[in-house]
Amino acid sequence: MATSADSGITALLAAWKDGEPGSFDRLVERAYPELRRMARAQLQRRRPGESLESAALANEAYLKLVHAGHLNCENRLHFLALCAQIMRRILVDHARQRASAKRGGEAALVPIDEVDVPGTRAVGAEMLDLDAALDGLARLDPRKSRLVELRYFAGLTLEEAASVLDVSVETCKRDWRVAKAWLFAELTRR
Repeated sequence: MATSADSGITALLAAWKDGEPGSFDRLVERAYPELRRMARAQLQRRRPGESLESAALANEAYLKLVHAGHLNCENRLHFLALCAQIMRRILVDHARQRASAKRGGEAALVPIDEVDVPGTRAVGAEMLDLDAALDGLARLDPRKSRLVELRYFAGLTLEEAASVLDVSVETCKRDWRVAKAWLFAELTRR
């Protein structure tokens, strides 16, 4: 059952895809609160002293969308999934910059004690380790990696993620349990 926010964003995505003038601006105006929500959720997990703010993360995602041009997103959930990928890349790039030698990158990284996923609380999650673990999971099972990205970065529910992945909710639940267990093992091993 689509909400008016879902159908409004979906209609604006179609208009943008068709090249309708002003449609991207209307899309961003409608979707920006969701970008901010996603950014706030991501940055709540950060360590003290991190300099990236939620507005900056949402704005950076917006700029990447602008530079991407016309994107093929079917609906609001696919759009949010794309935004989740963009935010993941921004957060990883930010973490890499902070870890570079010219910024004191020789300091030891904090080990990960838990996987920071919705429904759990992280203790010192390190973005670079999470990114590497997700890349490893993607090599083994791309769907499970994508599911984690949708849940962790976009904040989608299992039902929404199942819709994006075009699988049943039960399959999504099984994949979620396996992905969390695999990531926990991988991250604690590091």
